[in-house]
Amino acid sequence: MITSARTASDGDRQRALALLRRHGWNATSFQILEPGFLYWFDGRDGHQTEACVAYLDTGRAWVAAGAPIAGPARAPEVALGFVAAAAAHRRRACFFGTEDRFATAAPFAAMRIGEQADWDPGAWDETVRGTRSLRAQIRRARAKGITVRPFDPHLFAEPAGELRAGVDRLIARWEAAHPMPPMGFLVQMHLHTELAERRFFAATTQGETLVGFLSMVPVFARGGWFVEDLVRAPEAPNGTAELLVDAAMRTAAAEGSRYLTLGLAPLAGAVGPWLRALRRTGSPLYDFRGVQAFKAKLRPRGWAPIFISYPRGQSGIATVYDALAAFARGGLLRFGLQTLLRRPAVLVQALALILIPWTILMALAPSARWFPAPAVKWGWVAFDAALALALTSLARRWRRGLDTVLAALVTADALVTLFQVLAWNLPRGPRNALTFTVAAISVIAPSLVALLLWFGRRSGRERAS
Repeated sequence: MITSARTASDGDRQRALALLRRHGWNATSFQILEPGFLYWFDGRDGHQTEACVAYLDTGRAWVAAGAPIAGPARAPEVALGFVAAAAAHRRRACFFGTEDRFATAAPFAAMRIGEQADWDPGAWDETVRGTRSLRAQIRRARAKGITVRPFDPHLFAEPAGELRAGVDRLIARWEAAHPMPPMGFLVQMHLHTELAERRFFAATTQGETLVGFLSMVPVFARGGWFVEDLVRAPEAPNGTAELLVDAAMRTAAAEGSRYLTLGLAPLAGAVGPWLRALRRTGSPLYDFRGVQAFKAKLRPRGWAPIFISYPRGQSGIATVYDALAAFARGGLLRFGLQTLLRRPAVLVQALALILIPWTILMALAPSARWFPAPAVKWGWVAFDAALALALTSLARRWRRGLDTVLAALVTADALVTLFQVLAWNLPRGPRNALTFTVAAISVIAPSLVALLLWFGRRSGRERAS
C-alpha cells in the first residue's frame, strides 16, 4: 500500500518517528519531524508501514529530506517508488543531503554538494588535550565568565517561559544579523517538536544572561547525535561556541555515543566547477569557507561527502533549482528580493561594477544618434562615473546621509532618462530593436537601483551600526 498525505497529521508524524527509531541513519533524519514536511509512506500490506520519505512539494518538484527512512537494502526500491509517485503528480523528484550509503546503492545520479564532518565523542577529551588552539578558545570563554550547562528540554513546552523566551530572542537577533532571511526545509530553526528526544545546552554569563545555546537531536540508527543548532549572541566572548560543543561532546560520550556531527558544510570539498563558482560568488551572502573552517578546527574524525541524488536523465540544474526552492520558503524570487533588501551593499557593489562598462559604452556611443547634444552625452558620462565611485564607497561602508543622497540622485536619474527617452530618443531615433532595448535598459536599470536604495537604507544602516 502506498499513501501520500497533502498535510502531515500528528498520526503521520508518529508513524514517521517509529520508522526513525528503526531506520533513522541519515544525520539529518530526525529533522523530518519538524513542521512543513509531507510524508510518503510505502508499505507492502495494509497493516505494516515499512518505509517513508519526508519531502516538500515546491509546486514543481518533490524534494526529499535525505534518503528514504528504510533499511539499506530497501531504500533504493522505496526511492524509485517515490520518484514514480512524484511523476504521477507531474513533479520532478530529488533527495537532498544523501550520504554514500544511499548515493552509491541507488540507481540515481549523485551530485556532490559539500562535506559533513563527524566526531567520536569518546575520543573528544583526547582531541582537546592534543589541540592547543581549541584548549585556548575554551579557556578564553571560561575566563570571561561563560558557563555552559544542559537544561531540561521540557522547559521549552511553555511558550511564555523565561528560558524559551530568551532562546527565541537570541534566535531572532542571530537571524537578523545574517545577510540571508531565515530559510526552511532542513535548516529551519524549530526546537519544539519531540522534546523528550532532544538535548539542549545554554551558555550564560556570570549574570545569567543567555549568550548562546546548542541543540542536538538523535541519529537513532547510529546511536549518535546531530548538532542541529549552534547559536551565539554577537557580544558573546570568543570560545563560546567551542565551549558549547565541548559540553555536547562530553554529554554524548557519557551516554556511550560514538557518533556526533555538526552537519553539512555546504559546497565544501571537491564539488563541481559551477558549484565552486557559486561558492566564490555567494561568499558575501554565506560564509562557506568560515563554516568549513570552524568545523575543521574542532578536529573531526573524518569528512563524508554529501550529495543530491536524482533520477538519471533529469537536469542537474533543474534539480539544484528545486532544492533551492525548498530552502527558500515563499519562493526563490521572493527570497532573493528579501536577501537583497537585508544586504543591499552586495547588490550596490555589483551595480557599481556594471556601471563601468555601461559608462564606457556611453562614452563611445555617437552623440547624434543617442543624445540631444554632445554636452548631454558627456554630462551623463560624468554623472555615471561619479555614481559608480559613490556606490562603491557606500557598499564598502554604509553611511547615513550618503544612502539618502544617492537614492535621490538615482531617482532623478531615472526620471530625467525617462523624459529624454520619451521626448527625444523614441520620436527622433530609428525605431528598431536596438533602440527599444537600450531605451528600456536606460529607464528600468536606474529605477530598480533607486528602489533598492530607498528600501535598503534601513537594513544597510542597521548592519553599519
